[in-house]
Parts: sequence; structure tokens; C-alpha cells
Amino acid sequence: MRRLQRIAAIGLVLGLLGAAGGYYWTHGWLNTPMAALREPITFDVPRGASLRTIAAALYEQGVLAHPQIWSGWARMSGRAGSLKAGEYRLQPGLTPRELLELLNSGRVLLHSITFVEGATFRDVRNVLLAHEAVKNEYSERSGDEIMRALGAPGLHPEGQFFPDTYYFPRDTTDIELLGVAHKRLRAALEQAWAERAADLPLATQYEALILASIVEKETALDRERPQIAGVFVERLRRGMRLQTDPTVIYGMLDAYDGNIRRADLTRDTPYNTYTRAGLPPTPIAMPGLDSLRAAVQPEITGALFFVATGEDDGSHYFSRTLQEHNAAVQRYLRRLRGK
Repeated sequence: MRRLQRIAAIGLVLGLLGAAGGYYWTHGWLNTPMAALREPITFDVPRGASLRTIAAALYEQGVLAHPQIWSGWARMSGRAGSLKAGEYRLQPGLTPRELLELLNSGRVLLHSITFVEGATFRDVRNVLLAHEAVKNEYSERSGDEIMRALGAPGLHPEGQFFPDTYYFPRDTTDIELLGVAHKRLRAALEQAWAERAADLPLATQYEALILASIVEKETALDRERPQIAGVFVERLRRGMRLQTDPTVIYGMLDAYDGNIRRADLTRDTPYNTYTRAGLPPTPIAMPGLDSLRAAVQPEITGALFFVATGEDDGSHYFSRTLQEHNAAVQRYLRRLRGK
């Protein structure tokens, strides 16, 4: 009897020692950098993937040496069901414990997309379609359908998105990104309109957006935007036609080949501000914040005309009279011929 008790006691001690050894080994492994991670890699956790599937994928990629132990630790720590889908950047020095924390954190790898100031709605759609990380669900939908999905039925999509760089996880949809950009535009426009100057010849925020889009296309220099806006505001006040080439070009659609001719200036379209008075019916591009502010806070100097100087900085010469403007045009033409 005593011999049996002695054997049982020895077995218990050995079992406890084995368990303790296993615990300390597991603890050490969980906190030791994974040797296979010699350089950064991208690991994708698919939506709806189980812990077993994720652990197996990590093992197959050579990242995780003991997927069963890692999975067991995830269950014991209560994190087995909270792994977040998405792409993760796994850096050298990462331990199995830190890997589990990372996949629970949702700190996924972000991609970027840029909507450029002065770009059209067509340009934006092409950028979305070309981006490999965007899930394009609305690429075949019309502009009307897109605006309806964004909660703005009947609103023309041109100019309705704020130009900026946006960061997003893989498989974000095109309509989600457009929704973010549209909200940004609405917020910026409302703020600009709230700070508008008195006595503007603009009745609505939408008219301010249209004018801002024209300003955006007329100059790349931020310092000139209030002056450009001032010319157009002064023309609107006096009942003069805006006579701005970018609106004509927009109305030409695919017929524009990079050159604008006299016949184009006389051919009537809803966007030809040489043949029609007032603002065009919609924006012609995405205005940036500086153009939005310029449209509602124009610099009124009495100038009614402007023409490029021909300088490399893309600046313009502003004139109050047609005679002064014609002289500036001649200087510009001579400068072009001299180059």
C-alpha cells in the first residue's frame, strides 16, 4: 500500500513538473519573436474566417511554428472570436502573443486614394476603378443612381466630392469612399457659405459651388483665386457674360481634343458662358477649399478681365478696362512667340 502511494506521489510530482514545464515553455514561446519573420509581410484575415483557418494560414506562410498552441492560447485568453478581418503588416520582432493582440486590434493596413482638385466626376470614377484595393460595386451605375445611394436624389454628381487623400482598408467599396468625400464637400461648402461676404450675386450654396469650380479651373495659384472670383462676381453684378473657357471645354465633352477654337466659343451649349449669361447649370469640377472660400469671399478690385502673363508660375494679369486687357493679351502673345 505504501509502495502504491509512493508511486502515485511520484507520478503526481512528475505530472506537476511536466505541466509547469509546459507552461513555462509555452509562455516563453509566446513571448519570443517569431524567427520566420525576417522581413515585413502582409497577412490578410478574410471576413468570417475561423481561428483554425487563420492559424493554418499563418502556419502555411511559415509565420507561426505552432498553430495549435497559438489557437489554444487565443481560446484561453478569450480572444478566439474577436479577430478582426483585414490586411495586417507583420513586422520582424513580432511575438506570437503580439500577433494575437494585433489581429484583435483592428489596426489594419490602410491604402490611400487621391481625388485631385479640379478633377471631374468622370476622373474620380476612373481613379476608383483603377485602384486595386477598392471594391467597385457602382462602376456600372449612373451618376443619378450614385447620388440616390448617397441620399441626394436629383443632385448632379459633378463637384459633389471633396478633393483630398483618403485612407481606407482593402475592399472598402467605391460608394463608401464617395460617401465620405461627399460629406466632406457638404461640410466645407456649408462652412464657406456661412462665412460669405455680404451682397454676393449668388443666391444659394449651389451657385457658390458652381463659381468655386470655375475658379478652380482658371488658376493653380492660391493667391490668385480671390482675384479670379472677384472678376466673375463683378461680371455677374453688371450682367456681363462670364466668358470663361473652362466652362466651354466642359460642355464640349469628348469633342475637346486639347485645343479650343473660335468655333467652339460660338457653338451654344448649356455650359458655354460666351453664348449664355450667368452661371452654368452645374459645377464643372471639384473645387478645393481655397476656391470655395474665394467664391464666397472674393477680392473686388474693379477688374473685369484677366489673361495669362506667360510667366512660368502660371500667373495672370488683371485689367479694369477692355483696352488694358487687349494690351495685356498682346503682351502675352508676343511672349509666347518669343519662347
